[in-house]
Amino acid sequence: MSKYQQVLNDLQASPKTWLVTGVAGFIGSNLLETLLSNNQKVVGLDNFATGHQYNIDQVKAIITPEQWQKFTFIEGDIRDLKTCVKACTDVDYVLHQAALGSVPRSIEDPITTNENNISGYLNMLVAAKDCNVKRFVYAASSSTYGDHPNLPKVEDIIGSPLSPYAVTKLVNELYAEVFEKTYGFKSIGLRYFNIFGQRQDPEGAYAAVIPKWVSAILKSEPVYINGDGETSRDFCYIKNVMQINILAATADNEDAANQVYNVALNHRTTLNELFYFIQEKLMARVPELKATQPVYRDFRAGDVRHSQADISKAKKLLGYEPTHVIDEGLEEAMDWYVKDLT
Repeated sequence: MSKYQQVLNDLQASPKTWLVTGVAGFIGSNLLETLLSNNQKVVGLDNFATGHQYNIDQVKAIITPEQWQKFTFIEGDIRDLKTCVKACTDVDYVLHQAALGSVPRSIEDPITTNENNISGYLNMLVAAKDCNVKRFVYAASSSTYGDHPNLPKVEDIIGSPLSPYAVTKLVNELYAEVFEKTYGFKSIGLRYFNIFGQRQDPEGAYAAVIPKWVSAILKSEPVYINGDGETSRDFCYIKNVMQINILAATADNEDAANQVYNVALNHRTTLNELFYFIQEKLMARVPELKATQPVYRDFRAGDVRHSQADISKAKKLLGYEPTHVIDEGLEEAMDWYVKDLT
């Protein structure tokens, strides 16, 4: 039995109360589904700035009415400390996913990104500390590695940030470290690489690449690739993310706390490879689709050229064992993409 399955069994035998911020978003709604399906009690917080009610509705349709009764939703903003304290009250574990993502958005509007990702994060950290939660797990980012060229990325070696978004995520880690030194409050940061899966928003200027491309191919619209297509990323399926969040929250190994961990596969896929992976899987499901070529344009400001994560630390200290490589993740998610995007 895997470490993760053992933890799920223990949680079902002794349910806990979890707070998921950003619960109406992509990762947040998947955490909600995973926790409720394992009979946990969940408090969700969201202001719908980037999340959607229909993500929560989809979770409700999947789980049992009994499990749904264990969910309490708070519509509110992490930039308000009182709201954060209310959400953290009587909670065992906090999974803090709420943030304004996207490098381009942060370049266009650094002030709002800072307000949400630093001030809002600090409010949550203070509230979790004051409410004596057992563990605060927060969404960090691979953007923290900045311009450091080494591959694969190792947690304790970073470069200079390349965007305001990257700055905010680095500051999150610094605050977490200071809270442990100053208050003895321990947290865990999860440096997400390129996460994909069901309920990832394909709309808007800042949509993630996989759902955006799936949507474009299904609509016979151009697929744009920034640069020459040889830019590479470590794409990680959402179920791997569910696993490491729950392992991080429940880790009883003292050495595991007050750390940051890479969340990925230690595998690189180029954008060109990704395009053809997606097109092939879509054409197998929608035979009337015709093969096309991507449209190349300028590189995007603030983007790193290559990204790949060393995940040995997460394996050693948390028992993290990814269950889905990119092909398996795309295969599992593609039916949802086709159904939801057509």
